[in-house]
Amino acid sequence: MSTAEHAKCLIIGSGPAGYTAAIYAARAGLNPILYEGMQPGGQLTITTEVENYPGYPEGTHGPKMMEDFRNQAVRMGADCRYGMITSVDFSGHPHKVVIDMEKEMTADAVIIATGASAKWLGLPSEKRLNGFGVSACAVCDGFFFKNQTVAIVGGGDTAAEEATYLSKLCKKVYMIVRRDELRASKAMQERVFRTENIEMLWNHETEEILGENGVSGVRLLNNKTGEKKELEIQGFFVAIGHQPNTDLFQSYLNMDETGYILTVPGTSKTNIAGVFAAGDAQDKIYRQAVTAAGSGCMAALDAERWLGEHGL
Repeated sequence: MSTAEHAKCLIIGSGPAGYTAAIYAARAGLNPILYEGMQPGGQLTITTEVENYPGYPEGTHGPKMMEDFRNQAVRMGADCRYGMITSVDFSGHPHKVVIDMEKEMTADAVIIATGASAKWLGLPSEKRLNGFGVSACAVCDGFFFKNQTVAIVGGGDTAAEEATYLSKLCKKVYMIVRRDELRASKAMQERVFRTENIEMLWNHETEEILGENGVSGVRLLNNKTGEKKELEIQGFFVAIGHQPNTDLFQSYLNMDETGYILTVPGTSKTNIAGVFAAGDAQDKIYRQAVTAAGSGCMAALDAERWLGEHGL
C-alpha cells in the first residue's frame, strides 16, 4: 500500500449532510477531504423534482441541487474526491481508513455521512419508472399527485404514516399490504382505518407497475386466492423501509437494531472520540434533505470544537 495521506477532517459520503459538513469544515480552515462514495450526491440524485428545500422558489432537480452543494463545498476549499471507503479502523488515533481497497489514509476527525438507501420491491418497472410516478418518499413527492389516485405498498409505521399524509393530498390512496394485518403501531393503524379515502388491499402483492412515460396503473396478485387485478393510479409509493449504509462501521460504532448510528442526543457525536455522524446514516425519523444538511452543519461544528479542544 502507498504511504498514508493524512487529513485533519475526513468526510465519508456526499449528499446534503456530507456536502454541508464540507462547506462548514472548509470555512473553519479544517481543509476537509470528502470521499463521495458509490452514489455521489446520495439519494437526491435519483429524485427528479425538489420543491421543499428553502432557497429554490421555483423548485429544482435533485441532481442539480447536489451539483450546487458540491460546487459550493469546492469553492470554499473542500477537496471532494471520487472514491469509496472500503474499510475503517477506529481502534486508535488517528483514525485509519482504506479507499478503494488500496489507498490508506489517516484522519484526526471523521464525519460519517453515508446516508441510507430505500428498500425496493425489485421490479424492472419500478426501476424504469423511478422518478416518473414511482417514489420512496411521500413527504418529498406527494405534492405532485394532488387530487389524483395513488397506491402505497407496505404495512409498517412508515407506510401507515405516509398513507395518512397522502390521503390529505390525494383523491384516493390504495394501501397494498402483503399480509391480512398491519405491522404498524395501534395508534397508526387507527389513523389509517379512520381515513375515508384510504382503501386497504389485504393479502396483495405487486406484480407490475404499469405505464410507459409515467405510472398509469398497477397489477396486483392476491396471494390467498391467486386472483389478479389491475388498478388505475397515477403514483406508486414504496414504503417497505430504509437501510442505513453503515455496515462498514459496525465493529466500532453503537447502532440501533436496524443499523442507524446512535449519536449523543443534540449532537453528532458517536461513542468513538473524534468520529461524528450526520444525515440519514443516523436519522431514521425525518430523512429530509434539509434536516440532513442541518446535521451536516452540526457535525462540522462538533468536529471543529473537538479538534480545538485536543490541540489538533
